Amino acid sequence: MSFMKRKMLLVVIVSIMYFPVSVFAGQIGIEPVATNLALPVSITHAGDGSGRLFISLQNGTVVIFDGDQVLTVPFLDIRQRVSCCGEQGLLSVAFHPNYITNGYFFVNYTNKEGDTVIERYRVSDNPNSADQDSAELILTIPQPFSNHNGGQLKFGPDGYLYIGMGDGGSGGDPENNAQNLGTLLGKMLRIDVDNAAPFAIPPNNPFVNNPKARDEIWAFGLRNPWRFSFDRITGDLFISDVGQNRWEEANFQMANSSGGENYGWRLMEGNHCFNPQTDCNNDGSLVIPIVEYDHSLGCSITGGYRYRGKKIQKLDGIYVYGDFCSGRIWGAKEDGNKKWKTSELLDTDFSISTFGEDEEGELYFAHYSKANGTIYRICPAFTISPPTGKYISTQDIDLALIVKVSGFAVVNSAATLDGNDVTHLLKNCFVKGTILSGGQTFRCPDSMTTMLDAGVHTLTVSITFNDTTTTTDTVTWEILKNTEP
Repeated sequence: MSFMKRKMLLVVIVSIMYFPVSVFAGQIGIEPVATNLALPVSITHAGDGSGRLFISLQNGTVVIFDGDQVLTVPFLDIRQRVSCCGEQGLLSVAFHPNYITNGYFFVNYTNKEGDTVIERYRVSDNPNSADQDSAELILTIPQPFSNHNGGQLKFGPDGYLYIGMGDGGSGGDPENNAQNLGTLLGKMLRIDVDNAAPFAIPPNNPFVNNPKARDEIWAFGLRNPWRFSFDRITGDLFISDVGQNRWEEANFQMANSSGGENYGWRLMEGNHCFNPQTDCNNDGSLVIPIVEYDHSLGCSITGGYRYRGKKIQKLDGIYVYGDFCSGRIWGAKEDGNKKWKTSELLDTDFSISTFGEDEEGELYFAHYSKANGTIYRICPAFTISPPTGKYISTQDIDLALIVKVSGFAVVNSAATLDGNDVTHLLKNCFVKGTILSGGQTFRCPDSMTTMLDAGVHTLTVSITFNDTTTTTDTVTWEILKNTEP
């Protein structure tokens, strides 16, 4: 039996995208998707199948990235209601789990008096525009100081709305709000926005039978839970809590929790006693963070997500988070002994204000800037092009390795095609020396060609950098027989 053969020209192109990073090269790269934004502070999606990202800008607008560009007209504009900036402003937006049918979404902002406001809006007949006059007040929380406003809204897997609240501000929690169950400050709140107006208390909230506690409280002992997230598969909750002057921390709550956890502030900062300076957890009742780092590595934790996307297999199950001040990004993963281990993924020059997830579970983060704010997508360190797919047998294609790191040298490479070693095809493709930050292209000799039969073929390429990390990508091509006469 004879097959039409497909001639594939093996021209290996390494396209280097510059950004100021020191990379754990085998893990991730980044690519900008939206630029020239003013003070981006949250990224989310509507869960409506549109693929759009909704970006909250601190001044009081929500803009849409449609996959190609940021739309000119904001989705929501409430600048006249919002106090900005510092730690105040429009801080997040959350879409109702039934947004497709009811069109509801919720915002968290500080009003002109500096108090926290939770409001509900609905979309207009135009899917890219909210009904600007549809505001319904859900909750107002007085703020004694301008900082530590929390700001995150998320619907949990239980359908309830969770609200992250800081301790009210100043420094050291002078009013001890985080440990006071009589105030909503320094807490995670959990409310039902579907079964009463403006909201109802879930009957199994942990303090509903405590006359000295606010019924809305789900957990307490938090200083400033700027960002938190739910694992889209397990329902586990990750809460990052910005530290005082020494320690940053991330906390973990199992999906089957009944709430009521005390995460320690102001008794503890991270794993360390704060006020009092000793004997702060004698009875062991405080929940210890899964992650902490000191201020030699940053000064303000920005919580992220446990990665559940499909494009970076090495990140599966890893909690990705960063720091606003240092620009570092880390990944943490639980081992079999319930211990969490963390490693640095990127060291950037960005001011990381937030992370976000798209509908497919891929991760993004925002660089915070007044005029040059940018949304970056986290992506594989390199990918093979053309990607997995179907191709006509008579067409020539160029093989490209798109590498999204800089500042490293390629010291080794290897390739297999259908399980056979074809490393020799990469010989002399990579020049010695550091990959230039300005970008460069490596080409293999044009004489390197191979003939692929019609059928399914799998190519795997690995690149090892001079920091000893290795990154690998695999594609599967289905070569279709040409049926032309």
